[in-house]
Amino acid sequence: MAWSNPRMQYSCLRRYRGPVKLVVLDWAGTVIDYGVCAPALTFSEIFKNEGVPISNEEARGPMGAHKRVHIQRVLENESVRGRWVQKHGRPPTEEDVDRMYANFVPMQLSVMKNYSTMIPGAVDTINQLREKGMKIGSTTGYTTPILDDLKPVAAQQGYVPDFYAAADMVPQARPCPYMVWLNAIELDVHPIEAVVKVDDTVDGVKEGTSAGCWAVGVAKTGNYVGATEEEVAAMPQADLDRKLQRAYDTLTDSGAHYVIDNIVDLPDVIADINRRLAAGERP
Repeated sequence: MAWSNPRMQYSCLRRYRGPVKLVVLDWAGTVIDYGVCAPALTFSEIFKNEGVPISNEEARGPMGAHKRVHIQRVLENESVRGRWVQKHGRPPTEEDVDRMYANFVPMQLSVMKNYSTMIPGAVDTINQLREKGMKIGSTTGYTTPILDDLKPVAAQQGYVPDFYAAADMVPQARPCPYMVWLNAIELDVHPIEAVVKVDDTVDGVKEGTSAGCWAVGVAKTGNYVGATEEEVAAMPQADLDRKLQRAYDTLTDSGAHYVIDNIVDLPDVIADINRRLAAGERP
């Protein structure tokens, strides 16, 4: 029998009604590297060097995950796995994954030099959020050595988050919530309802929803449109509309509370989240 006390006729429910305190931003496709080109090109080259070329869509499929996990997931793709067996006469092994990941890191560091420009409007938007009292955190599928190379490049362009979380700083990276929680702990922010996670990938959105915070997907500058600013500008409108709708659908289906074209649209979303929090809503 469940324990009960006749004096407990009511229960008390606490609701946070304050504003957003912390915005946790992804890197590539959200604030830097319009189109998420650096990792996509690196994964394509890694597999090409193994004698198993992959398509752009196959390279981008698991984007957002720890990069070693990304390689594992690509190798789990039925078509890629079949081509691997045809080339090597056996299924891929953990040793193959280890070798490919070891090759990925230095290649990514080299490729990233050409794809480290901040997305237009990102720095100004982040400064607006800070002026309104919000702290700025960050998470990434990159590991610490890659993030350490990215920090000074971003800083030269005016972007310095209040905290950096890399995929190798937690027991499990995305879609697990640990990097978001690490940001909240290090920046002394609570409750979790006062946190917003912004990302352009399914795993990044799930990282936010798993953490219990608000999740905002970024479509146009991100992985699922997968084009540089110049390519987007030159793209036939019908093609852009199709890719953009696919990105919106993918991010919405992953559980995002909001989906926007790019980070410049974020302040309006924060304003709406603040309205919902004031009304007692939770993510």
